[in-house]
Amino acid sequence: MSGPLRPAPSNWRRAASLVMAAGWPPPPPPPADGFRLLLIQRASNQGFMPGAHVFPGGVLDAADSSTDWLQLFSPHHRPPRFGLGPAPAPPPRAAFPMLGVARNDAAALPDDVAFRICAIREAFEEAGVLLLRPRGSPPAARELGRALEPPPGLAAWRARVRRDPRYFLRLCAELDCTPDIWALHDWSNWLTPFLRRPGRRFDTSFYLCCLREPPQSFPDLAEVVGCQFYELRRLDGFSSLSGLHNFCLDRALEGLERWLPITLLTADGMLQLFPGDELYLEDAKFLEHSMSTEKKIEELMKEGKKFHRLVIHDQHLYSIYVTVEAKYKHVYPKSYVVGKSHL
Repeated sequence: MSGPLRPAPSNWRRAASLVMAAGWPPPPPPPADGFRLLLIQRASNQGFMPGAHVFPGGVLDAADSSTDWLQLFSPHHRPPRFGLGPAPAPPPRAAFPMLGVARNDAAALPDDVAFRICAIREAFEEAGVLLLRPRGSPPAARELGRALEPPPGLAAWRARVRRDPRYFLRLCAELDCTPDIWALHDWSNWLTPFLRRPGRRFDTSFYLCCLREPPQSFPDLAEVVGCQFYELRRLDGFSSLSGLHNFCLDRALEGLERWLPITLLTADGMLQLFPGDELYLEDAKFLEHSMSTEKKIEELMKEGKKFHRLVIHDQHLYSIYVTVEAKYKHVYPKSYVVGKSHL
């Protein structure tokens, strides 16, 4: 096995994405305690994942960890945790893979806070949803989140924030609110798998927010019209919003694994392998390379038993095979196989 690969900092862009699960507005359809997810569709002219339905998210900006946030959070919430509670425990072993990602040592806010602000800012830019909380209004224990009513001049503020993320702090100050970082729960951490050169690569932290009711959303038509599908299938394992919310709260100290899917090119298609799959190799070379085989997908599936993989049938059609146990009190999706009539 090779040692940790440390690519140039520019190879990886740190990002945050927000999964918003909301209860149904009254009167709710059956099942009464179900929930909906907010997805946006990226424009067909986007360079990354054109046309795909995705969770709101984007690249971390220096403004997300600016010292200017300290004044807005104070005096009610102070460093280092800003009321988030104890820090999650790191995984019991060294995380694979190790990345040489550029960090801003002068940042005023820890990653736990800055990435949450990034996710909330991107939700505003892309969907027009404001996950803000009035200053001095601490969240109650186990409280569901609630989006702020859209303020006057919403479109003008979004245009400013898109041009310059520093305007998001100004908007919060104008509304006398702080980003509701306490409503966001650690969910997952994905690295963009290698497909080809050149390609955009992201180290993305996913957060989950359970909202009492669906927020008003205003998609950003200028910006939006492998892991997303996995997360949707994972969330499908929860039958109620309250169950999902309690699950997030109860595993808050478990920490997260950073996953690098490995692309396996077959004679007739492509797989993505996840940690725990019998073909998955914790070898740093796969940060910049794919695996390949002359076998067909059907052969690989018949030969194997320990699965944690995604079969990519085409750009919009996937199957998931999971026979391994989840770690750190998290949950993996159930196997989901596309019928032959759809292929």
